[in-house]
Amino acid sequence: EVQLVESGGGLVQPGGSLRLSCAASGFTFSTYDMSWVRQAPGKGLEWGSVIFSDGGTPYYADSVKGRFTVSKDIAGHLLHLQMNSLKTEDTAGYYCPRGRRQCDYWGQGTQVTVSS
Repeated sequence: EVQLVESGGGLVQPGGSLRLSCAASGFTFSTYDMSWVRQAPGKGLEWGSVIFSDGGTPYYADSVKGRFTVSKDIAGHLLHLQMNSLKTEDTAGYYCPRGRRQCDYWGQGTQVTVSS
């Protein structure tokens, strides 16, 4: 059974940092592209970052480029998202679905709130 469990969210002040993690199980983690997708209140899904199974340059949305870094711990079956210089507009639920665009499995998400 495929499982994706996000963690690491919380309340942080503008300019602060958070590191999100996604524990993956039930599939061969190394062979799949993985995404970080967020959804702000009342808004649609935004693909923030994608890390590719072939080791290619990760994708970052313009809104997070230069501030967020995605990484993959193959041995630990973990996906991470290091988020620096957080802004209030980064407030959202963050998800780590399996895949690139047509993602087939999603976790329950972790909430990030950026507020002073």
